[in-house]
Amino acid sequence: MVPGISAMTLQQSFALALQHHQSGRLAEAEVLYREILAAQPRQADTLHQLGLLAHQTGHHSAAAELVGEAVAVAPENPVFQSNLATVLFESGRLDEAIAAYRRTIQIEPGYAGAHNSLGHALTLKGELAEAIAACRRAIELQPDYAMAHNNLGNALGEQGRTDEAISSFRRALQLRPEYAEACHNLALSLRQKGLIREAVVAWRRAIEIKPDYPAACHALGDALTDVRRFEEAVTVYRQALQVSEIAETQNNLGLALFEQGRLEDSMTAFRRALELKPEYAPAWFNTGHALEKLSRLEEAIAAYRRAIDLKADFPEAFNNLGSALKDQGHLEEAIAAYRQAIALKPDYAGAHSNLAYCLLFHSGSDPESLRQELHQWNQQHAEPRRRFIQPHGNDRTPERRLRIGYVSPDFRDHVVGRNILPILARHDHAQFEVFCYSAVTQPDAFTRRFKQAADVWRDVAGTPEAEVAQLIRNDRIDILVDLTLHMAGNRLPVFARKPAPVQVTFAGYPGSTGLGAIDYRFSDPHLDPPGTDETLYSEQTVRLPHSFWCYDPLDCSDIPVNALPAGKNGFITFGCLNNFCKINEPTLKLWAKILHQVSSSRLMLLAPEGSHRQLTLNVLRQEGIASERIEFVVPQPCREYLELYHRIDLGLDTLPYNGHTTSLDSFWMGVPVVTQIGKTIVGRAGYCQLKNLNLPELIASTPDQFVQIAADLAGDPQRLAHLRSTLRQRMEQSPLMDAPRFARDIEAACREMWRKWCGDADSATTSVRAGR
Repeated sequence: MVPGISAMTLQQSFALALQHHQSGRLAEAEVLYREILAAQPRQADTLHQLGLLAHQTGHHSAAAELVGEAVAVAPENPVFQSNLATVLFESGRLDEAIAAYRRTIQIEPGYAGAHNSLGHALTLKGELAEAIAACRRAIELQPDYAMAHNNLGNALGEQGRTDEAISSFRRALQLRPEYAEACHNLALSLRQKGLIREAVVAWRRAIEIKPDYPAACHALGDALTDVRRFEEAVTVYRQALQVSEIAETQNNLGLALFEQGRLEDSMTAFRRALELKPEYAPAWFNTGHALEKLSRLEEAIAAYRRAIDLKADFPEAFNNLGSALKDQGHLEEAIAAYRQAIALKPDYAGAHSNLAYCLLFHSGSDPESLRQELHQWNQQHAEPRRRFIQPHGNDRTPERRLRIGYVSPDFRDHVVGRNILPILARHDHAQFEVFCYSAVTQPDAFTRRFKQAADVWRDVAGTPEAEVAQLIRNDRIDILVDLTLHMAGNRLPVFARKPAPVQVTFAGYPGSTGLGAIDYRFSDPHLDPPGTDETLYSEQTVRLPHSFWCYDPLDCSDIPVNALPAGKNGFITFGCLNNFCKINEPTLKLWAKILHQVSSSRLMLLAPEGSHRQLTLNVLRQEGIASERIEFVVPQPCREYLELYHRIDLGLDTLPYNGHTTSLDSFWMGVPVVTQIGKTIVGRAGYCQLKNLNLPELIASTPDQFVQIAADLAGDPQRLAHLRSTLRQRMEQSPLMDAPRFARDIEAACREMWRKWCGDADSATTSVRAGR
């Protein structure tokens, strides 16, 4: 004992120190505690309190040592043992903490708090059965112990017993309505169960109780994003960032902004995420996605590659890298990237669809290799879903009003949407009840027009495939039509579950899905002449009488056809405004021959900015074509894009993938297109369209014919001018723009499919063919 300090003085000093401690005057308390220990080093209460003070001030090692000394002096004191366990737990020394909690319970078996804390620690350790038992024991000892009910819910949730976890969290909230953490945990379990809207309510309550709760704000933002309430999600993420700025929240804020179409704002958020965490691969990936949407392909590719450098097993980054490379025309690299995505994630149906679609553009593809890839898609992604197929109980009356469902992500201002709207607007609603299952992520004015054309509108954007399939089944759809094939945003996995008795594919492009679950594909006599080898397709081919396409300029019908540009320019301007991925080296070399034959002619190409433009110029320069003769234009909105045809005299088609709607646009604007018939069905589009326009003289069977037809027509300005002045009328009078007749043809085909299903005894139990 220090001279001059009596036992009474020590007791008074401890009381004063404790008063300072409890009032938050920690420095004063520490001085007194240390004076006491200088006088009496083994004073247990003082060691214990000084240890707690050290823990409060972040000195965890010192805290554990001091409280441990208190326990050594008074080993049977349950409070000391319990607090030692807590200090160890919060210092990350989980095993030692568990041992200390167990020792506390040995000393005082009825100590509910120790049982509860032990349960929490065991949950973190993954010893869930013991954790549940410990929490239940705490509740037995103290039934109104809200924290124990919350911790029990956490343990049950970790064990996969979600319903029981929800019950525990709800009980905790009954006992303590202002318990923000229990609200948050309840919301997490509700979301896990798929009850996202209920989860949103719980998270809002958690934030109402505790506004500075970043975990709840972040999770609420994620849930709002799940239900596509992006504007609210942005607000919540920003609230979270005011409390705690972390890269993950900035990244998710960027995603919500991206989904709203606010690309520049999303880029700002992604860049801030990378400032906070430069090695954060998801933010690099999302930056790439935003850049790609902004047509800044070079930068997008660099961002995707950086994401892959940081996270080599990142299948989504390889997939998106493939798409950006495809848009630059680097098809070999794109195919390699898609294959790597699939290798990393074999069930990645979207990446496999992108690969199948990309192969259509590759000059080395042939019908059999395309068929094989689609067969592989079917085996990999559709066949495993066969187990979900059930018999259909639809009314088998052949002539009744049918329910026809269209599934698409493109009920909007999109090339497929523009092709489909005229048909949907002209359906005979007395015979067909039209359902639209829309996966549109950013609705627009065209989306509203589609809604008006439909009898029933279902927004399924972001909805899991099983729910979409069940919705279609509940709607008792008779004929389900895929409008996408393997293009972006397709819902082919839904079709693989066979939610409707008759399923058809159409419109995205002429071809095959490869799915055994899709019964029919629409084509026409020109794309698939009678006698064509139909084993190339998994579906049965149904030929519409005239054309696969039905064109309508819609809101751009007022754009006039102008006079032949060559009359003012003094030279011919060739043009190709197809997607740049359709342009390849063999095509460029073929076009170079035309440019050589037509002196002083120019060539206009549609291409986003990037190194692929220079590569194009390099190929043409090697063929003797000066760069000054080539003009690049960037992708533009529909009206501005169509007005580009005012500067083009003659269109040149691409191989192996012809222009489709682009060529129809060209004809509408008075610009003829010279085409060459390809080896695959997507290379017969020009043939089909020109046959419907009664212009077979613009169709070539060989490269030499293609060059000669283009050069001869370019050399006959009078004929070109006549074609320009008459093409629009020719279009309007052709089957290519007869929407009422086209709608009737579609309906007649659907009715015949339905009659066949009604009369097919084998269809009483649904059968699905394997993709051939």
